[in-house]
Amino acid sequence: MTPDHCAGLLREADQDRFASVTAAQPGDRARLATLYAANLEIARAGLASAEPLISEMRLQFWADQIAGMAAGHAPTRHEVATPLFDAWGTRIAALAPLVEARRRDAHRRPFAAADEVISYIDQSAGTVMALAVEGCGGGADATLIRDQARGAGLASWLAAYPALRSVHLGLERDPAEALAALAEVGLDGLDSARRAPSPPRRVAAALYAGAGARRHLSAAMAGQSAEIPAFAANMSRLRLAFFGHWAG
Repeated sequence: MTPDHCAGLLREADQDRFASVTAAQPGDRARLATLYAANLEIARAGLASAEPLISEMRLQFWADQIAGMAAGHAPTRHEVATPLFDAWGTRIAALAPLVEARRRDAHRRPFAAADEVISYIDQSAGTVMALAVEGCGGGADATLIRDQARGAGLASWLAAYPALRSVHLGLERDPAEALAALAEVGLDGLDSARRAPSPPRRVAAALYAGAGARRHLSAAMAGQSAEIPAFAANMSRLRLAFFGHWAG
């Protein structure tokens, strides 16, 4: 029940977030590792079963744990919740919107329109990135965080679209132009964040868009999918670690 255990979960399941943890300043790593591991566990809870009740029960566990932490109560001993509270204390209350966003996943409810997807990304990826920035000392403009999270989140969502669609979590009607329009929103977000005044170097790890984010969005605009070679992904993560390159 340590941040190192949480980092190990990320090493296995979320290489981009693991890279963010290792690139962060030492004093920030426990907060990022535990936050990202909680994000991973909450996402898994929402997809735990094709039976909505089972997934809802797992999400409710997290809703209850976060509510308790927000009130200052240490959580039930848990491999992620316990170090999460140790690292964040009551500040983790800000993670609650993520659980609510994932309830859609539990019910396998497709999106009726593109603006619903954007709202979902803002509530999920946006919530996590805003809290990650806070955990790295803050100092980044709220609009920059929103735009960067929207771009990074849409890149991940579009990259996973075939799998999401197979479990009824895509668009109800998904013509190529609708997916291309979402990709354009994502690219606009990344571009807007990159044009904004530079945030403190310390928050680079929290703002990282992920390896190949721009390539995934550009491919989706063309009605295609992108494969990110391991070499390119590793170079992206090394640029984050050595140069603080966070923009997609």
